[in-house]
Amino acid sequence: MEDVLTLITMIVLLLLAFHGFGKCSSDLYSRSDFPEGFVFGAGISAYQWEGAVDEDGRKPSVWDTFLHSRKMDNGDIACDGYHKYKEDVQLMAETGLHAFRFSISWSRLISNGRCSINPKGLQFYKNFIQELVKHGIEPHVTLHHYDHPQYLEVDYGGWTNRKIIKDFTAYADVCFREFGNHVKFWTTINEANIFTIGGYNDGNSPPGRCSFPGRNCTLGNSSTETYIVGHNLLLAHASVSRLYKQKYKDIQGGSVGFSLFAMNFTPSTNSKDDEIATKRANDFYLGWMLEPLIYGDYPDVMKRTIGSRLPVFSKEESEQVKGSSDFIGVIHYLTALVTNIDINPSLSGIPDFNSDMGESINILSMRSVVSPWAIEGILEYIKQSYGNPPVYILENGLFLSLYLSISPLLLL
Repeated sequence: MEDVLTLITMIVLLLLAFHGFGKCSSDLYSRSDFPEGFVFGAGISAYQWEGAVDEDGRKPSVWDTFLHSRKMDNGDIACDGYHKYKEDVQLMAETGLHAFRFSISWSRLISNGRCSINPKGLQFYKNFIQELVKHGIEPHVTLHHYDHPQYLEVDYGGWTNRKIIKDFTAYADVCFREFGNHVKFWTTINEANIFTIGGYNDGNSPPGRCSFPGRNCTLGNSSTETYIVGHNLLLAHASVSRLYKQKYKDIQGGSVGFSLFAMNFTPSTNSKDDEIATKRANDFYLGWMLEPLIYGDYPDVMKRTIGSRLPVFSKEESEQVKGSSDFIGVIHYLTALVTNIDINPSLSGIPDFNSDMGESINILSMRSVVSPWAIEGILEYIKQSYGNPPVYILENGLFLSLYLSISPLLLL
């Protein structure tokens, strides 16, 4: 699983930094080279770490169904964190981590996604959080990391249905109440844009919905569900954020944020067309979620291009979503060189996220590269375009493949 390599590589890189190995222009780096308040951390997700897939009341999530139905490697055992969390925390402490980012499995804490709490699941997370705190490691909790309960997917279509907003808010309420005395940093949705594109447009990640022939999707509508799910994620985040501010913030003093995958889009030439195409790419990938969170509505280019397939915020919803994030969580690995190419709306004849963005951008032609300066470009873009909101870098590093990454750092 990717997080085994993630954690191993994180440990290696930190040990190299702490012990002065690794040269750059003959200079050695150590922890003292980083400013005061700089936080070193690492992270995992529940499905990729916990294992214990059917133990102590846990029921399937969409990750289980997606991978088992396709006979792919799965998280039935993963890193076996459910049983080995004390050993893992000890390794974190020995490594010198200041913070640890992890997600809670909704279907372990509340087996069917709503109603009764699973007491053994609750106790596991309490024990794990207390173990982190005991070793001086700040817990950062993600509520949803691609893994809502399969029961809700079958019952009403999961994130395609607004019913999930109520269930997600109730689940968050349990987490805030039970863990909030020790957890001060909450992320509602991990990589909301990529979760939505992968799960509902392309069908290559849970829950695997799409409408493209040959992609092993039995359900879905790539033309509409991508935007419906994105809309529901924003409304659910706003609902959870409002709950925390009304019920817990004054007592617990924490913050609630929203996470996005950010590619650094760079024009491949100095032409005006490539510059416009790059702005369009930023509007679709970041502005899609950031614009509502900061300004209360979708980017104009999305509204013009997508038309009636893009949901509309009511005045009340717009006011609730706007300003609902205490911080923006940025996850960055790649730079994309953007070239403006006029293409047909969709190679398959099905309008979807890629063709909507690709009317002036050939997404398939973008060459992904790793650039150390790219994270600076992303932060500067967010600062200049969205009023300099608080930003946490939740992950950054190098992509080895579409599903394998190394060295995510939590930089606060």
